Amino acid sequence: MGKGKNKMEQYRSPYEAYPFLCDEGEDLRCDFELLTDEMASQTGLLAAKAAETGRKTTAAAEEQWKPERASVEERGKRKASEVAKEEAETRSRIHQELLWLCELIYHINPTLRTRLTVTEEETERLRKAVERLREECGDRCKRFVLTQGCESACIAHILRVRSKMLVRLIYRHCEQGHQVPERLLDLANLLSGYFFYLALKLNALEGVEEIDYVSRNY
Repeated sequence: MGKGKNKMEQYRSPYEAYPFLCDEGEDLRCDFELLTDEMASQTGLLAAKAAETGRKTTAAAEEQWKPERASVEERGKRKASEVAKEEAETRSRIHQELLWLCELIYHINPTLRTRLTVTEEETERLRKAVERLREECGDRCKRFVLTQGCESACIAHILRVRSKMLVRLIYRHCEQGHQVPERLLDLANLLSGYFFYLALKLNALEGVEEIDYVSRNY
């Protein structure tokens, strides 16, 4: 704010990056939109890394097993190659799912300013994805672990925290007297669960062991 200017005379740059950046400080709608924008962008980054790793896994599997030139000894590589191909298919599924989530988060983005357009069917799809990952993680999800491991898992953990920040922001918006669809809170909480289990799954795919965390307070 320039010298001598009051609040009503706040300078507005002609290059303003987003039209609502000058909203009143207590108006949380722009904060919600920036946070979901960040989450969608990080989800896109995670999808890109999943795709890159998947391509490398597929290439390695093809190199390991080439029937037309396999000797008796080399046929022992077939099982490892099949496992690698299954992993590549899993990574491809995760990549496609993350692209879907990236778009879903952008659909959530304008909710506080307009309306929620995410459907019950899409919410159920997310819930089922969370349940599937939880089952795939097995005993890994029953432990308190450090937020470490492969790079993709660490990004997923960041998104897990961002999702909880989103939940907190929605509650603050509600405390101001605004009403939000219950499904919005369901979606934000489901996203946190999804990225938590995804972090464990990505570590498992990379062969990274989880490190137990023991709190000194609880």
